[in-house]
Amino acid sequence: MNEQTRAKLKTVSTATLCTALYKRGLKNQFIQDVRPLNPNGANMVGEAFTLRYIPAREDLNPITVFQNRDHPQRVAVEQCPPGAVLMIDSRKDARAASAGSILITRLMVRGAAGVVTDGGFRDSPEIAELAMPAYHNRPSAPTNLTLHQALDINVPIGCGDVPVWPGDVVVGDREGVIVIPAAIADEIADEAVEMTAFEDFVMEEVKKGRGIIGLYPATDEQTRVDFAAWRAANGR
Repeated sequence: MNEQTRAKLKTVSTATLCTALYKRGLKNQFIQDVRPLNPNGANMVGEAFTLRYIPAREDLNPITVFQNRDHPQRVAVEQCPPGAVLMIDSRKDARAASAGSILITRLMVRGAAGVVTDGGFRDSPEIAELAMPAYHNRPSAPTNLTLHQALDINVPIGCGDVPVWPGDVVVGDREGVIVIPAAIADEIADEAVEMTAFEDFVMEEVKKGRGIIGLYPATDEQTRVDFAAWRAANGR
């Protein structure tokens, strides 16, 4: 992902991106039942780096497995590239944590753009205070070994019913998280910026009392004329 695309995606909403993707026939890109731990934090944009959990089997997941320097959960945290988003497939199971504040802090210090799980995080109050976006389903105190076995790093996963390939572009805002196929990220970013400008114009008009018929969508010629004038006046 080039830096221009990253900058553009930081200025648009997941709602707008959903519409842009819907126009291309992509209807299942918004991760279900995942929300920000800090809803007042900055938007998140980065390329997906993935970690896959399977159901834990007790004989393979004693607490001593963390002593293994090759444990996939720990390795994923140390390998996630700066500017990437660690995407964790926890099978939508928040009964045990996907990670806790120490690992998430390590991700932040290493320069990750964010972290997402369709399960839960432990130490969630501390994670909510970090200067890095984090998204989960709900808080979960039990250690991940209780129910999750970390297995694969940077392979295609499912997260909140959305397919995620390594390198896909992940965008998060106060509403949730969306996944953009890497091949179309640049054009989706351009279209979303255009859509955002038009929606800002429409909102101003609606607040003035203007009706939405012919305005949204812009089926009236006068709407297109007014929007062009608004863009010129606002440098958009």
